[in-house]
Amino acid sequence: MNWMNVCSLDDILPNTGVAALIDGHQVAIFRLSDDSVFALDNHCPASGANVLSRGMVGDLGGERVVASPIYKHHYRLKDGVCLEDKAFTITPHPVQVVDGIVQIPSARVEDAIEQVNAVGERLKLVVVGNGMAGMRTVEELIQLNPDMYDITVFGTEPHGNYNRILLSPVLAGEKTLAEIMIHPREWYEDNGIKLYTGETISKIDRKKRVIYSDSGKQEHYDRLLLATGSNPLIIPFPGIELDGVKTFRDIQDVNAMLTASQTYKKAVVIGGGLLGLEAANGLMKQGMDVTVIHLLDTLMERQLDKTAADMLKESLTERGMKFIMPASTKEIVGDDRVTGLRFADGSEIEADLVVMAVGIRPNFALAQSAGLYCDRGIVVDDTLQTYDPCIYAVGECVQHREATYGLVAPLWDQARVCANHLAYLGWGKYLGSKVSTKLKVTGIDLFSAGDFLGGDDSENIIYRDPKKHVYKKLVVKDNCIIGAVLYGDVSDGGWYFDLMQEGRDVSEMRDVLIFGKAFAKTAAA
Repeated sequence: MNWMNVCSLDDILPNTGVAALIDGHQVAIFRLSDDSVFALDNHCPASGANVLSRGMVGDLGGERVVASPIYKHHYRLKDGVCLEDKAFTITPHPVQVVDGIVQIPSARVEDAIEQVNAVGERLKLVVVGNGMAGMRTVEELIQLNPDMYDITVFGTEPHGNYNRILLSPVLAGEKTLAEIMIHPREWYEDNGIKLYTGETISKIDRKKRVIYSDSGKQEHYDRLLLATGSNPLIIPFPGIELDGVKTFRDIQDVNAMLTASQTYKKAVVIGGGLLGLEAANGLMKQGMDVTVIHLLDTLMERQLDKTAADMLKESLTERGMKFIMPASTKEIVGDDRVTGLRFADGSEIEADLVVMAVGIRPNFALAQSAGLYCDRGIVVDDTLQTYDPCIYAVGECVQHREATYGLVAPLWDQARVCANHLAYLGWGKYLGSKVSTKLKVTGIDLFSAGDFLGGDDSENIIYRDPKKHVYKKLVVKDNCIIGAVLYGDVSDGGWYFDLMQEGRDVSEMRDVLIFGKAFAKTAAA
């Protein structure tokens, strides 16, 4: 019998289950409080969904069982018999633990893929969303098995896939759309991918496995990948509908701001986070007088502490950017077109262009309308599979282990794992991402990671050189780095992040740690 390593026993909490994809088949593995393990098909025959791994494990009348989270049928762990209706009995699987590793019997992965390809027709993969996460998944899938799927992609924008991170340089006039294009139309043609642009998917029929676009197009799928991204967060101030109120999310937004900058000269940006500051910088480069409105007294409060934020504000002010903060916007003023903002204290500021950049929100409306389980995003498991086993999701639209992500690195991790399972390899697992942020805000280098604020049970190591505009802060707890903020000099950011991820004891180099990797190594020698 050929056994496949699935996971460490420690990865499964006592009296819970996990799902594993074995040769394209979902198996639920359960660990009890005495460390005994059982394995059953993950498919609940009563509900038709792969959900048993999420069920409650316990004792019922002397039988160790798992309860389906949907219809509450109880299945014996030892043999899969349904206590309420034996017609719903499910298949048990051999399982063992060797050296702390849970193992399940498996045929060769290559055999499973060959069986799929031997059918004579490719499976049909439909991707909803032509952005960076979805297309990275397709790239990974093509590398793993280029002949497995006929791939169809639907995108709402009239372009190929471009790098949204580089929209700020486009707004600043430093790059063009062509220069930030990742996948031009030729790439889709070269890889045999059918691309529909300017198409919004309005309905998913999960029973028929068909998606419908707002223009009437229909496409059948064997597997569906949702990569619908996120929407800009729009605060419903009075006047939000006025002409001249924009968001900063896609190339259409950038083009609208560039057009406005040719006619109008007073811009207000609502939001002092990264996106708002990049928008403000771009509009300044276009010759506009720009004021940033922020609710708090700290810029980029999710990435910077107060000291670094104040240094950033001082530098941006020297360049001509204006700030009103803390300030609470009450309404956007104007008749047909915006003429200004009014604040909660009654004061006003003139503006003929208002850009709202206060954050993003996962776009899961399509998934929710199809009956997929959604919370703050489309809920997925460690394989990026939704509650429908034929539908996967990646990117900013998903919620994994209570977390949502808006940075690129986690999306790449998700794409790699999702492609692995779409290719029927079945061994990838996404456990979430610890993120660090290395940014360049209007030419100023910043790095942030972990708990950079700290608390009563941690200590701060700080270095500051006002003349060179350099600020470094490390937060240490129990002799380990738990957070960092770097301003001006971020060359050691990656090293600090590695130390933090590894949980390495830094007590021996604590006195020189703030001076960076090279100095610490020299001192150690």
